[in-house]
Order: sequence, then C-alpha cells, then structure tokens
Amino acid sequence: MANNITFIGAGNMASAIIGGLIDSGVNSGNITATAPQESELSALRARLNIQTQTDNNAAVSQADVVVLAVKPQIMRNVCEALSDSIQQQQPLVISIAAGLDAATIDQWLGGNNAMVRCMPNTPSLVGRGASGLYANARVSDTQRKVATQLMEAVGIVEWVEEEGLLDAVTAVSGSAPAYFFLMLEAMEDAAVKLGLPADTARRLAIQTALGAATMAQQSDKDPATLKQNVMSPGGTTERAIQHMEDAQLRTTIADAMQACAERAQAMSKELSGH
Repeated sequence: MANNITFIGAGNMASAIIGGLIDSGVNSGNITATAPQESELSALRARLNIQTQTDNNAAVSQADVVVLAVKPQIMRNVCEALSDSIQQQQPLVISIAAGLDAATIDQWLGGNNAMVRCMPNTPSLVGRGASGLYANARVSDTQRKVATQLMEAVGIVEWVEEEGLLDAVTAVSGSAPAYFFLMLEAMEDAAVKLGLPADTARRLAIQTALGAATMAQQSDKDPATLKQNVMSPGGTTERAIQHMEDAQLRTTIADAMQACAERAQAMSKELSGH
C-alpha cells in the first residue's frame, strides 16, 4: 500500500490499525496521525516513527486515504472544519465511528466523497479483529482494495452491500466480544462454586474458548457438527447442552442480538439528527 494515509484521531483503535499496517510492511513515513494536543502524539510518534500533526487540515493536504477515528459526538465539528481540505484533496474517506451513516458524514465533508464506513471490534486492538465494511457508490474497486488492506492489518474483513446490514454486523461482531466475556465470567463463577480456584477456572475457560474458536476457524465442519462431535450419547456434554437448550439459550442470544441491532439503528438516528 503506497498511499499516504492520515488518521484523524490517535486513540486506541487508530493506534492499533497503524501498528498493524507497519507490521504488514507499510512505510511508517506514509502514515500521519493527528490529535488536538502534541502531548497525545509524542508517545505514538516515538513508538511507531510516524508523522504527527495537530492541524487536521495540514495533515489531509497530502493524503490519499483519510481515516476518521474520532468519537461520534465530535464528528460533525471535525468534519465540517475539514470539508474544504477534503473537497480539494478528494481522498478515500474511511470512518470507523459507530452509529454515523456514510451519507451524513459525506454531507458534513461537503458531499460527493468516496466513503467507506467500517464497523471494527475491540479484538482489533490485539490483531484479532472482525470488521464489517460498506462502500458508497463513489468508491472504486481500487479504493475497496485499499480499505480491505487497511482493516486486514488488524483482523478479518467482510463487506456488506447495504449499509443497514452494518447494524447486523454490530450485533454479530461489533458488540459480541462482550457476549463472550459474559460467558467466560459466568463459567468462572460456576467453576468456583464447583470448587476450583478462581485463577485456575479463568485460565481453563479462556484457553477453552480460544481452542474452540481456533477449531471452528480451521475446520471445514459447521459449528453444529463440531458441537455434536464433542457430545457422547448419555454423556456429560450432552447433559450440559440439553440444559442450555431447555433454558432457551438460543432465544436469549437471538433476542439480545435483535436488541443490539435495534439500538444501533436508534443511535444512528440520534447521532445524525435524522
């Protein structure tokens, strides 16, 4: 990726993507990050040897790709202050802000921009992310490849062709790390009640989750088959799974994901003012 990339915002997610890009072979000299205060940038510059800038417009002036990595609540002010520079430079704009639709951001930036909206998740911070991406009609095939490369620096990428499907992405990957943390928390608590020390229970539960995910990722079998393969008729696993089925675990998960998607839709309307 030979493009000049500017990150507007230098928080945890931006830092993770920048680190992943450099690890994947992108020249650090082609990357710029901005923040309002120099104190927020010095450590990042020292660690990754990138360009830094407190002036967003100056940082955009040479950019082929602009990644908007600021909080949704301040996005409008940031974008409107950048609109002239964006219109002049015409970069690919990638937003990693939750809840703000591409059309709203495009409007704040003056309109007619090549826009990609991205829904990453927190495991991106350790290079194991899952990101959903949506491109508006102005994004070229080459720009799609650039966006894919950028987010693949911290995990896997899945494109959706309708922006509304990013709400489903939020439900299945964006918010979902917390679902698994809840499962780990519950398993640890239950194991302690069964007599295990808490630290032993935690290590066993985390390693089992990691192992199960790795098996699912590497296997050509679907999760239902992998589950069945662990279950012996009349055995311990079958008894545990039957209890979860009787307790309507599938319905609980489906209802939770529906609530998550609905909240994502509502937040988008609140943030964009629609």
